[in-house]
Amino acid sequence: MRSLAACLLALTALPVLADEAALTKEDAYWLNRVTFGADSATLASFRDLGKRRFLDRQLHPSGDGLPATIQARIAGLDAVKTPVTVLMAQVRDQAQVIRAMPDGDAKQEARKAQQKQGNEYAQQAQSAVLLEAIYDENQLREQLVWFWLNHFSVFRDKGRVRWLLADYAQNTIRPHALGKFRDLVMATLKSPAMLEYLDNAQNARDKINENYARELMELHTLGVGSGYTQADVQALAHILTGVGVNFDGQPRKIRRDLQPYYLQEGVFEFNPNRHDFSDQVLLGHTIKGGGFDEVEKAVDLIVSQPACATFVSTGLAKYFVADDPPPALIEAMAKTFRRTDGDIAQVMKTMLTSKYFTASLGKRYKDPTQLLVSSMRLAYDGKPVENPRPLVNWVQQLGQAPFGRITPDGWPMASSEWTSSGQVAKRFEIARSIGSGANHLFDLNDDGSQHRGGFPQLTTPTYYATVDPFLGPKTRDALSQATSQQEWNTYLLSSPEFNYR
Repeated sequence: MRSLAACLLALTALPVLADEAALTKEDAYWLNRVTFGADSATLASFRDLGKRRFLDRQLHPSGDGLPATIQARIAGLDAVKTPVTVLMAQVRDQAQVIRAMPDGDAKQEARKAQQKQGNEYAQQAQSAVLLEAIYDENQLREQLVWFWLNHFSVFRDKGRVRWLLADYAQNTIRPHALGKFRDLVMATLKSPAMLEYLDNAQNARDKINENYARELMELHTLGVGSGYTQADVQALAHILTGVGVNFDGQPRKIRRDLQPYYLQEGVFEFNPNRHDFSDQVLLGHTIKGGGFDEVEKAVDLIVSQPACATFVSTGLAKYFVADDPPPALIEAMAKTFRRTDGDIAQVMKTMLTSKYFTASLGKRYKDPTQLLVSSMRLAYDGKPVENPRPLVNWVQQLGQAPFGRITPDGWPMASSEWTSSGQVAKRFEIARSIGSGANHLFDLNDDGSQHRGGFPQLTTPTYYATVDPFLGPKTRDALSQATSQQEWNTYLLSSPEFNYR
């Protein structure tokens, strides 16, 4: 009887049916770069539509691309289904009860319980982001959701941010991921998560806080060395006074002459009592005092700067193309940005149809999120997980958890940040967890005593079409020495070829 290793080797060499023929190397790498990684549905769509139409559909998605089971699972999460106004009212009421309690063990336990609840809401928000990345057919949008969540980074453990994360991802970032950059900036500017994280909720005319103003220009729109000055930061901070949140749910007492300037959307508010109405000079332009319209004019001015087009284009090119993207590509993308008034989809099309993008295929080392999501898409191919907690735990172990970066600069984009020996070892461990089925992804209850599933079968038509033809001899040799299907899966998911796209 032949050994199992020999059987597995023979299996990987089996010919595929004509309608499951391998893609060209360029098309396979292209599909695995435009998406988080191929699964059978994505591959079928690519074959049916062709590259041009497939890309057009990815750039202009229609509606939600989630399977009904995953959509229902995400919609059922408390952090997602509870309106942020209701959620923050609950947090406020809990805090009031805790404050009224006498000092002692009971009060400490109540505080711990509230923090535990906040952590649970944060984990639910992280789970939703990963589930959408794995299962949504609108894969380019999901990559951009991850990119913008990192670009406009907020930290889960700052203040009340953990209760606001699901709203931030679902209602601030996702709707604008492929829209106009100006609208995305405004959405983040009005997000309670951002205002809480970067302290603009404390920014008032008599107590200026420059944190958000500085990061808005340095990290979100213009970049270091783009020509703005400390005076511009200060001017923008004055313009942003009064932009904050109303977590207490109480109506504001606004001076009669200022009442027309008051704005409230959910827990976001613009409070004219706290606003500096004096004229400000920003980037060489005078912005007249006038309430929230000053903020809108300031954002319009900032995003219309050539430096903004270059900065945003550079960030996108670093994520999708190379650590050091070609200047000609950045200029072409920036030109499209300026011509289309910051249309993200058009900027992406310029990049994805360029010769520079094609030349980079297969050379981009996957960051932890890309590796985890691509592994899940190939291994489980749309099979809905029952328990997303292992996904969150794995990406935390890999050092790139959503909302986990304490500083506002987001997780690093450079491949060199993810190639340490410790990172490689951790990738192997997680490949083994996924490939062996020795995980709790399919637990049916919290204690893990009931589960379904088993190890995945990776030798699928998708594998034969997009992975197998392009494996090198060293990887084939390693796979031939696997003593079980689980070990074979582990070797494949940790192979150098699978770690690049």
